[in-house]
Amino acid sequence: MLLPILLVLASGICHAVWSMFTKRSLSKSVFLWSIMMISTILLLPVLIVEMWSTPLSAGAYALLLLSVALQALYSWLLSRTYELGDLSQIYPMMRGTSTLLIPLIGVIFLGESLSLYGWIGIGCMLGGFAVLSGLLGSRRQSLTSTHPGYIPILMALTVGLCTTCYVFVDKLNLQYISPLSLLELTNIGFLAGLTPAVLTSRKLREEWQFNRSTILLGSVLNPGSYLLFLFALKQAPLAHISPLREVGTIFATFLGILLLKEQQGLRRIVCSGVIFSGILLIGVWG
Repeated sequence: MLLPILLVLASGICHAVWSMFTKRSLSKSVFLWSIMMISTILLLPVLIVEMWSTPLSAGAYALLLLSVALQALYSWLLSRTYELGDLSQIYPMMRGTSTLLIPLIGVIFLGESLSLYGWIGIGCMLGGFAVLSGLLGSRRQSLTSTHPGYIPILMALTVGLCTTCYVFVDKLNLQYISPLSLLELTNIGFLAGLTPAVLTSRKLREEWQFNRSTILLGSVLNPGSYLLFLFALKQAPLAHISPLREVGTIFATFLGILLLKEQQGLRRIVCSGVIFSGILLIGVWG
């Protein structure tokens, strides 16, 4: 169990770093499209060879297409969310939604299980996410409020829901294709969701001029983070390892406060400590 845990922790850290790069970029959609394009070109031969040599059933192809569609929706939602909110606020919300739903799906539909400590850990994480997002900070507003401050929170929750859906579908897809080929398919879907925004923005050259080095580094960290997660999924139950990936929440919070100079630093750091406690409960005794 040690190897999948290490893979998932590395995946979460990589995810937090490239997310910070995205928040600092000029155009979020162009930056995300750029870092995905490089790995998509490199991995395309792997997908073609595997699909040619190993024909699948109609149902398997439909499941793969569903993964592509979910990635397209996810990429569009992700770029819009990064435009609207602070990294140290929206990142925990995006990841927290998945942390709640994925273990529940794993238990209900995949026959997996969580111990009492695992459920307590999930409770700790959800409490930290709620305070961090500001949902428990005011009695005068609710999620139905039209206050602009709640728009990024609602967007982040939608991203988290989309993440939950594609991780569950990809868990099933690993029965039919390799992690590398599945990563390429998700890359294609990711690019498809951003291409219209990239074409209309006309900021591709400008983004590369200002952020060439972070684009190149992000092109390794972005697909690399999910590839590490897919390899971990091959070796451990979904409900046990998926919450561990949320260690990236802590790193993203610190990156947002220390490097991006975002506000509410103390409150968000304390919440990250609560979240980390939940991660430990799930990962060690879950």
